Amino acid sequence: MTKWAITPWLGDVGRKTVLDQAPAPLPVYLVACVAAKLDHAAEARELYISPWFRKARAYAEHTGSPWLILSAKHGLIDPGTVIEPYDATLGAMDAPARCLWGARVLDELARVVDVVAPLIVLAGRSYRDPLWPSIAARATAPMEGLGIGQQLAWLSRATANI
Repeated sequence: MTKWAITPWLGDVGRKTVLDQAPAPLPVYLVACVAAKLDHAAEARELYISPWFRKARAYAEHTGSPWLILSAKHGLIDPGTVIEPYDATLGAMDAPARCLWGARVLDELARVVDVVAPLIVLAGRSYRDPLWPSIAARATAPMEGLGIGQQLAWLSRATANI
């Protein structure tokens, strides 16, 4: 009959170093959708075709971190999800509809993103505001306050520096 015992070498390893040093999760990039889209169904990463979106996508992908799309119609979308083109914007929604959109996105985030993962939000105020009260402690908006031209320049510089 075999009896189990802790081997001596385990006693030499500090529990804290073995059990408590999980690597910090990578940041998750949240990229806003845009109005310019293909005229047919495609993976979300390909559907949005504006120069801003393409630069934001390139930046997020170059970091090696996971990224998701904030969609006015679909909420939170994995970039590989195939969707049809649509015509919806948060700017066209009234305040209660934007609040509902925000609650939907927050629920989806809670299901798919580690609660301690930092969030990098590449989106304007209409997309950030419904989420910000709940994510502010772990989120940043690196392009906040920049005009569209400045955002395009920022994205180009940031991608080149990765």
